[in-house]
Amino acid sequence: MTAIPEIVPDSERRGFIGGLPPRLRPYASLMRLDRPIGTWLLYWPCAWSVALAGVDGRWAMVLWLFLGAFAMRSAGCVYNDIVDRDLDRQVERTRLRPLASERVSLRSAWMLIALLCAIGLIVLAQLNTTAAVISLVSVAPVAAYPFMKRITWWPQAWLGVVFSWGALVGWPAVRGALDLPALLLWFGSIAWVIGYDTLYAIQDIEDDALVGVKSSARRLGDKAPQGVALFYALAIALWATAVWTVRPDWLALATLAPAAFHLANQALRADPKDGEGALRLFRSNRTTGLLIFLGMLVVGLSSR
Repeated sequence: MTAIPEIVPDSERRGFIGGLPPRLRPYASLMRLDRPIGTWLLYWPCAWSVALAGVDGRWAMVLWLFLGAFAMRSAGCVYNDIVDRDLDRQVERTRLRPLASERVSLRSAWMLIALLCAIGLIVLAQLNTTAAVISLVSVAPVAAYPFMKRITWWPQAWLGVVFSWGALVGWPAVRGALDLPALLLWFGSIAWVIGYDTLYAIQDIEDDALVGVKSSARRLGDKAPQGVALFYALAIALWATAVWTVRPDWLALATLAPAAFHLANQALRADPKDGEGALRLFRSNRTTGLLIFLGMLVVGLSSR
């Protein structure tokens, strides 16, 4: 009799997850512990907002928000896999995910979400009332996100709303109120997310077409690089306006130049027929986030 091979993704045999006890590995996969890029992308708008607000001695807040980003991104991944478990079975890249392959029960997945949300509540307790209320409001768009790719060609825009929400939290966490610079950071981040998630969606174009899932990459087709460039340009323009409202100085705008060049390079190298290349470009947005943070930090500290 031929033995049935164990259904375990390659990523669970190596790296950090590979070093965990076998029983914990599927849960680590649900949380995407082998792909921290999502935590960074969720975190950076929080950090930008705190930095542009001037930090004002609240360096611990930068660390608390990182913990919150980790917990909420992990919970979001588990929730997304719960909603998408049937679709994931039909897509080559996702068919081995723990829920799709039934290595984790639905009940266990919900319990993991509860644990991660408890961590999120600890972070919430560190915020002032305004920032805490704004954080709680994000639950509604987060819950709706997994369904967007079933009803709109632009689920990346909804992801932008969700992944950029930290920009609305960081500023009031420092200043105590939601002001125009935070809104401009948020809208700019939404454009940035649409751009980089379009790159990410390129790798799934064929599978998405087969199962009927919509995406900006499918909608734009061969014009995806131009679309990415347009959204990145819009992001830089909105971030520049946010900087200008805090410090109306042309030299302050120069702090965005490194990020602008980095994003321009991504758009120029994007190829709608090269999924692996698009994934590498997507991952490089961790660097984009750092460059923007450093720029916002310089402007914020110099304007206090």
